[in-house]
Amino acid sequence: MQQTTWTRRSLAKLAAGAAMLLCLPGLALAQDRPKPFDKPDGVTIALVRYLSTGDFFQAYLTGVQNQAKALGINLRVLDSRQDAALQADMVDQAIALGVDGIIVQHGLTESMSEPVKRAVAAGIKVVAFDVNVNNPKVPQIEQSDRDLARLALEQAVKDNGDSFEAAYVYVPGIAPLDRRDETWRKFKKQYPGIKQDAQFGTLDNPIANSVANQAAAVLRANPGISVVFAPYDEFAKGVKIAVDEAGLTDAIKIYSADISTADIQAMREEPSAWVATAATNPQLIGEVSVRALAMLLAGEDPGHSVVVPPTLVTRDMLMTNDIKNMDELAKKLPQFAKTDVATPKWMPVP
Repeated sequence: MQQTTWTRRSLAKLAAGAAMLLCLPGLALAQDRPKPFDKPDGVTIALVRYLSTGDFFQAYLTGVQNQAKALGINLRVLDSRQDAALQADMVDQAIALGVDGIIVQHGLTESMSEPVKRAVAAGIKVVAFDVNVNNPKVPQIEQSDRDLARLALEQAVKDNGDSFEAAYVYVPGIAPLDRRDETWRKFKKQYPGIKQDAQFGTLDNPIANSVANQAAAVLRANPGISVVFAPYDEFAKGVKIAVDEAGLTDAIKIYSADISTADIQAMREEPSAWVATAATNPQLIGEVSVRALAMLLAGEDPGHSVVVPPTLVTRDMLMTNDIKNMDELAKKLPQFAKTDVATPKWMPVP
């Protein structure tokens, strides 16, 4: 009799414990999720990449993989390595594979618009991160690129005043860089004392080394430059290489966008010309990209513009708080660790 009583009590406790676990975020049973996520391995998506060089894009990929795993999604990664024609072909490959959804990560509007149109016509759900595919049915995942540029440039004025000679690193045709360029042009009108001495930039691999070669020539030809606006971290890495090699660390300040552990280490060097960057956590952006696509697949609307807000990170902040990597940055800046963007109640998160 005692054994029977003990067994019943134990079973009751186990049942109560299981119920509590199922109430925790991210631990809902698959059958509690909307179709097609109510079946294990019921969804396959493709990530079609244009840019993949650098820590930012590795962190983005990690976020995509983590969120896909949390949802039980089969993920196919197709990497064009900055070949626009190949990226377009890869979208068609994904269509032929019969995937349920596609994430287009970066790319050129002129090469992506038609293949994405074909995917949508085939009934495939599509989201786009940092590429304008000219399709109202495709949500745009953004880092709020205009705010990224604004935060970095406001810091440049705070540090250097509203009159200085600048160099600008830019490659047109890439949606996030084009949006950041809009802010740069408005900023120069707002502060007419800012003189742009030179503009340069390339996406040739390896990007940082290619930009470094250009920056070295620009700095030699324009000795009055004291500020470089390089709104992509691979650009900033290249400029820093050139500044260091020219012995101009004390004469030039670099302002950028995006961040990674390698960027943090470069900013922490003693001395370092790289003094500020505006960024979102690329891993979170990867997670949000998958969540927005999952909402579409579940018949929900994530909104046409899905924006992850950025944060300003300065060298002084990193040094004062002894931040040496992305994990420590997330711990010291909670807004960098998590976001509730595109997170319906049924959605498990990593």
